[in-house]
Amino acid sequence: MPVRRATPDDAPELVRLRRVMFDAMGVDHSDPAWAVACERVLRDRLPSGDMAAFVVDGQSGGLAACGVGMVEQRLPGPKNPTGRHGYVQSMATDPAARRQGYAREVFGALMAWFEENGVTSVDLHATTFGEGLYRDFGFSEPRNLPLFRSAPR
Repeated sequence: MPVRRATPDDAPELVRLRRVMFDAMGVDHSDPAWAVACERVLRDRLPSGDMAAFVVDGQSGGLAACGVGMVEQRLPGPKNPTGRHGYVQSMATDPAARRQGYAREVFGALMAWFEENGVTSVDLHATTFGEGLYRDFGFSEPRNLPLFRSAPR
C-alpha cells in the first residue's frame, strides 16, 4: 500500500487512529469533546502549510496507519538558524495492519516533508512500540532535561 498525503476528508479516520495511539499509551480518551475538537483542527489545518498527515489506506476501507507533523516558528538559534521546529503527533497503526512496514513508510514521508519545508529540528514523544523506529531515523534523548507542565483542570 502506498503512502499518501491526507486530506481534510481523512479527519475522522485520523481521530480513530489517534484513539488507537491513546489506547497503546494507556490514556483515557472517553470524553468525546477532544475528538470533536481534534477533527475540527485537522479539517482546518491539513490544507495549510504548517500541518501535514501521511497515511496508508487499509484494505477494507479506513486507514491502516498515519502520522501527523506540525511546524511552528521558534526563535532562531545556533543549532536551528531558521527557528522552524517540527513536532510529530499521532503516529499510529491499526492493530490489524501492524508489522507490515506502514509506520516506517509514514514516518519516512513525514521526515521528508519536514526536510522539504526547511525543518531541521523535530521532536516527538515515543512509546515503546515506536522507539526503535525513531532511533533508526536518528532520534535520541535530548541533552537538556525536558520538563512539562499541564495546567490543572
